[in-house]
Amino acid sequence: MKEQVRPLGGPDASRGRAEMGGSPRRRGTVAGVAGALVFGLAAALTGCGLVTTTKEDRAYAEKLAEKNYPGVLRVIEAHTLIPHSSGSEITFAMNDDPDAVVRMRVDADAGTCNTHDCRGVMDEAVERGRREAAALRVLVGAFRRCGHEVIAVDPQTGAPWIAASPTNATVSGLLEDIGACTREWKDGTEVKGASVNLVSPAVAEKRPTGKTSQPTAMRLSATSLLAALGSHAYYSAGYSAKDGRVDPASGSARIVRPFAERQKFAAAVHSAVKDRLRTAHPRVQVSDYEWIWRLEPGTVDRLTGYVLYCEEPDGDKTCLGDRAVLATTDLDGRLLGELREIGKVREGRGPLQLPPM
Repeated sequence: MKEQVRPLGGPDASRGRAEMGGSPRRRGTVAGVAGALVFGLAAALTGCGLVTTTKEDRAYAEKLAEKNYPGVLRVIEAHTLIPHSSGSEITFAMNDDPDAVVRMRVDADAGTCNTHDCRGVMDEAVERGRREAAALRVLVGAFRRCGHEVIAVDPQTGAPWIAASPTNATVSGLLEDIGACTREWKDGTEVKGASVNLVSPAVAEKRPTGKTSQPTAMRLSATSLLAALGSHAYYSAGYSAKDGRVDPASGSARIVRPFAERQKFAAAVHSAVKDRLRTAHPRVQVSDYEWIWRLEPGTVDRLTGYVLYCEEPDGDKTCLGDRAVLATTDLDGRLLGELREIGKVREGRGPLQLPPM
């Protein structure tokens, strides 16, 4: 009897989660030259075999699907490959597994897939798609049983995103709770650690959810979704492993901010540290180096991180920082308490050797 695959997605799940100046003659001349250049470039590219038609690659992929996986695979997207010289990336959905997405490179002109015979490449892509969908179900199921809905998955790191808004009073318990979910998710695999991203419920509620007709794996890793979640500050909870299993009690959190916010915070911290260090070192220079700032245990409003500095300028060389202090700040970069002197952390312009925090 054929195994029935329970979809992770569906309607209910998606709810939870210059004008040019100059005379007309001049403009016409410029346009004519530009047009000639574009035509010449297109002709050159065609002559070199660099221009491909995604439409042809898609049609070829559909034929391959009908031949090798009739009634199972259906093409849902086709994109030109860059910087590859030819072919397109084809995305398939699987009719017998609504969670799985299958991706492969198809070159109709050459009659190949990823420069190899298409049957073998397709078999591998299908197997990979099924395997990744099964792993996704394990992940989503583990967090759902813990009371947390996975709203996105980073395709690069595999880290899930959930909606949570920790406070000083709840962060310790929340980290341990999420750690237990993470341990269940990773159970049966040898791991060195894992991470989970926590975004505020307000941001999560406004996220793009994608089309319910798309495979779950595709919707949860969509570029637009990840960009929306990452456009606001969020928490990243990290866990270490003990004897190959995630240790729920090892959770620590850090704030991940958009670039502009991160630069503003760093500038405030470096300025405050420089003012403190000037008392002992009037010519001190603070390095632009940015350390990972971690939240103090049991808080979501106190950050600790390293700041590198040079006691004296070294001619016109940029200060890389051969000494360091450990600083604790508020979320805006204002210093809280005294700086902790770490001492020498680099010889000359050699490698950096910072102790663990």
